Amino acid sequence: MGIEGGGTRTTVLLIDSRDQVLASFSAGPANLRLMLPGDLQAHLEGIRSRLPSPPDRIGIGLAGVRLESDHARLRCAVAKVWPSIPCATSDDLMTALEAADWPAVCQAQILVLSGTGSCVSGRNRSGGSAKLGGRGHVLGDRASACDIAQHALRAVMTISDLENGWPPLGADILAHLQMDEPEDLIDWSMVAKKTDLANLAIPVFAAASSRQDEIAVAVLNKAADRLTTDATACAERLAQPGERIHFVFNGAVLLKNPTFAELVTGRLRERFPDSIVTPLERPSAWGAVALARQADSRPEALRDPLPEETGARPGSFPVAAAPTERRNAKTMNFAEASVAEGIQMLLAEESTVPSAVAAESANIEWVIARAVRAFAVGGRLFYTGAGTSGRLGVLDASECPPTFRAKREMVQGLIAGGRQALWCAVEGAEDDPEAGARAIKKRRVNERDVVIGITASGHAPYVWGSLAEAKSRGATTVLLCCNPAYQSHELPDRIIAPDTGAEALTGSTRLKAGSATKLVLNLISTLSMTHSGKVISNLMIDLNPSNIKLRDRAVRILCELTGVTPAAARESLELHGWVIRDAHAALAPASPAAKSP
Repeated sequence: MGIEGGGTRTTVLLIDSRDQVLASFSAGPANLRLMLPGDLQAHLEGIRSRLPSPPDRIGIGLAGVRLESDHARLRCAVAKVWPSIPCATSDDLMTALEAADWPAVCQAQILVLSGTGSCVSGRNRSGGSAKLGGRGHVLGDRASACDIAQHALRAVMTISDLENGWPPLGADILAHLQMDEPEDLIDWSMVAKKTDLANLAIPVFAAASSRQDEIAVAVLNKAADRLTTDATACAERLAQPGERIHFVFNGAVLLKNPTFAELVTGRLRERFPDSIVTPLERPSAWGAVALARQADSRPEALRDPLPEETGARPGSFPVAAAPTERRNAKTMNFAEASVAEGIQMLLAEESTVPSAVAAESANIEWVIARAVRAFAVGGRLFYTGAGTSGRLGVLDASECPPTFRAKREMVQGLIAGGRQALWCAVEGAEDDPEAGARAIKKRRVNERDVVIGITASGHAPYVWGSLAEAKSRGATTVLLCCNPAYQSHELPDRIIAPDTGAEALTGSTRLKAGSATKLVLNLISTLSMTHSGKVISNLMIDLNPSNIKLRDRAVRILCELTGVTPAAARESLELHGWVIRDAHAALAPASPAAKSP
């Protein structure tokens, strides 16, 4: 079975060994980045319900599949719907390439896609690949229907303003939307869906074709230039000068508008005279079928091997061996206990956390000293983690600007799976070490920085990928885990490993391990900021009073430091823009707090 999903629809093909079609149908759109885990599984279950018989192997390509964590998430969802069925995953671009014939005389094959969105993707005979665009209509999708529509709308509005007249293309757009006034477009633009915007390319193409509308022609020429530029850049990454290239066109903008396709073809042949340019002649779902035929027939192909199975992370230990995964002998009757008894069990376990953290004081002190040193030379502190560990890192980082008026870049949190992982689980995200490494690269970590990897069990590949990349860049690296087995690991410069033992609820590391992690992070951020000059006595001299409660606190801090009345403190704070340090300097010039850290 082949499944190909994009921003408009999902196409499904079920065939037999003789390529006879057993089922062919369409379903709703499927962009992995726009789907929550439950949405993806429900989408696949809907497909399963329409099949006349189960598949024996599956190829699936969805829009939004870019990273290894995306592939892992997709494989996991497929495995839940079709257990033990071999599956090959890709993005919707590779399925299109797989559906196209690849002329033997061509060393590289480039897919040029322009529909609702756009992207250019290619491969060569040596196994290399490249991809440009495809990041959505806000960040990318150059020369897509959305991009064409946006440029047309802006051009129409600009000409209307400058020439004090509504151009013919503007009238076509209003007619298409059944609107009476140009100002109606303002409200529409605020709520229009991506597909609504893309549909506005239709009157643009019609105006260029029927009457050579000046604005429409200019917009489409610019779009052809952008698409050609992307295709050229992709080709130059994959082919040597003089090698022949096969360009494959796909998407409604190219396939349903032959004049536009000819514009792009002409520009490509100017740059690559010997190239072959063809439209995609078979639906991309056939490419997904081709992927299915390549799927490993072993059930193990349904999942990624665990890091300890691949040996990719020397010195690692099986997750099952972590203390956090053991059963707790003191809470064996947890489910049967009353609520009151359960409360006492949980509190008794939590009471062991401070002593476990205290045992790591020397290591914590070492890390704080490195953070203070980093801040002094313009370095940064990074927390990187997955799941609860990642969320705690992001939480601690987010508290530093309001508490200490620290710049947002001074303390940063990285979490496997990105922003979505802050409020819901992103399946497979923590299993991608390359994603952790990329996050460190994109934040431009360097030798002045400190990077703390947080993983309760010590296992998360995302964290190890982050630490390995940070170390290669000369940063100070720290592992924070609740697994003493990692105390002698050679990769991090320092290891903080409080032994919190087995959880009351087996494996639920948001409990004691989470409490220990939060406590350690509190110590690191609070004391590193304190010893960077952000605190006098036990008062936050650099507090950012961003609300009524904090402004009241700022007044009390200033009163404590200077002995002035609340009215005088408030007056000084208002005069100095509610910057406590500046207000204090004005009231007590000789105080050491008046000097910036």
